[in-house]
Amino acid sequence: MEVEVQIASEADDVPSSGELARWVRAAVPVAEDGAPPECTLRVVGESEGAALNERFRRGSGATNVLAFPFESPPGVSLPILGDVVVCAPVVRREACDQRLEGRAHWAHLVVHGVLHLLGHDHRFEEEAERMRAEESRILGTLGFEDPYREEGTW
Repeated sequence: MEVEVQIASEADDVPSSGELARWVRAAVPVAEDGAPPECTLRVVGESEGAALNERFRRGSGATNVLAFPFESPPGVSLPILGDVVVCAPVVRREACDQRLEGRAHWAHLVVHGVLHLLGHDHRFEEEAERMRAEESRILGTLGFEDPYREEGTW
């Protein structure tokens, strides 16, 4: 699988590009047709995160993770999943406020974003339960504890 990692944040606690790419790959099932999918993971600062959230979600301020699934033009099939954007300052704040281990929170948000690219969502409780279960399973394969062992943050 091709993962492009873009670090556009000056935060000093961002995991390595290799680690971020490994977490993306862990969330993507092996393609049946053998065509390796592509994904971009971009780590941003507060201002870029806020601008993207406002423009594409009509949200106010930066959020922890945004997912932009790729939509192929009609009749064209490309193995592109899309883009995941993680806002480093928000991740740091959440980890501190919720007393989470930073690296584990990073992994969780990367996996969460990639699952959105794959069509998972959490708008309704039933789909949220499926998404949480999948996140927990994937994070377990990466050696992280279940992020939902107590009341979740989603």
